[in-house]
Amino acid sequence: METPLIELSAVQVLALACFGVLLGTFIKHRAPIFDRLNIPAPIVGGLIFAVSILLMRDRVLNVKLDNALQDILMVAFFTTVGMGASLSLLKRGGVQVAVFFAIASAGALLQNLLGIGLAKVLGVSPLLGIVAGSVALTGGPATALAFGKTFEDMGVAGASAIGVAAAMFGISAGGLLGGFLGGRLIEGKKLERGKGTSPTPVTAEAEAVAYQGEPASIEAPVPMHDESEGEENALLRTVIAVGLAMGLGTLASKAIAHAGVTVPMYIGAMIVAAVIRNLDEKLGWLKIQQHRMDAVGNVALQIFIVMALMTLQLWKLVDLAGPFLVMLVCQIILVVVMVLGLVFTVMGRDYEAAVMAGGFTGFMLGTTANAMACMDVLVKKYGPAPRAFIVVPIVGCFLIDFTNALFITGLANVFK
Repeated sequence: METPLIELSAVQVLALACFGVLLGTFIKHRAPIFDRLNIPAPIVGGLIFAVSILLMRDRVLNVKLDNALQDILMVAFFTTVGMGASLSLLKRGGVQVAVFFAIASAGALLQNLLGIGLAKVLGVSPLLGIVAGSVALTGGPATALAFGKTFEDMGVAGASAIGVAAAMFGISAGGLLGGFLGGRLIEGKKLERGKGTSPTPVTAEAEAVAYQGEPASIEAPVPMHDESEGEENALLRTVIAVGLAMGLGTLASKAIAHAGVTVPMYIGAMIVAAVIRNLDEKLGWLKIQQHRMDAVGNVALQIFIVMALMTLQLWKLVDLAGPFLVMLVCQIILVVVMVLGLVFTVMGRDYEAAVMAGGFTGFMLGTTANAMACMDVLVKKYGPAPRAFIVVPIVGCFLIDFTNALFITGLANVFK
């Protein structure tokens, strides 16, 4: 008997994805283990859908999804990432932000080179080494899902599923190791600790730098009394900026493709967004506000993740399990070596450097949320580290995704 097939339209997929975010949030509230491991709610909800579709496949029900909105949301999110590549942000954060950014960028490059080398030794595609490298680890689940189709088109079967699995592995490892390594440095080197045990909220210092000159919080909505007020709406200007960058970015991506370079569809939008952001800081045409840009990006990201997870081909992971695990263990060793031998030393060999080392572990193996959680554990035990809470989130949230995408694209084209 033929398995029934159900087809969901783009709007229905959007509704299901929104429900997935709510479902993931509900489960995280009921199962604290997900919160302790800093696993995002959309990942929880999306994986439930992915596993459900897998279990029903060719048995109970086959599901066909219209993914028209998935690509749009993906490009929108990475456009907001590009909007965060502000030169003034680097200046506000000081020299340490630039140094930490350079170290993180070098780490992303090393993850890919290590992955490519291991892939060749293990007899699998070098592209798999990139997927299990900075795509999944420095990039996290969103980057793994975004690049998945590109790598699948290059011949890496199940690249999206592999990337998400690697990202989940990295999130768990980063969450477990970040606080441990930072604590070992503090205790082992008897570093002078921060004063007090009640640090400021973990994002307060970072927001003071990243959102300098902007409203402390999103102000209350103002009723639209006439058309001119609607046209001056700050949120509307933010969406307009994103839309312009997305549209112009398609032209940039086509130009890059005509030069013979294969890129994900959002690379052009990221580059154009960075140009628009820095021009706007000089000219003030759009008056872009980072906190609003982050809010728009967060909405697009959460819904996109659930949509992308629905289409994962989980059954393609089995044949690559052995090489996959070897690569991930070696990637963890690389990050630990960088933390102990480079990050701590270059960032000052003091208490704040040890906290930054913990944060570096968190986002180089997982997400910025991982990094913040690792540092939060340290400061609650040993005392405040305000410099660390400026440097790490600026690099993890606003800067590293930009260079990481460029490294991934360049190496993928070399080894395709």
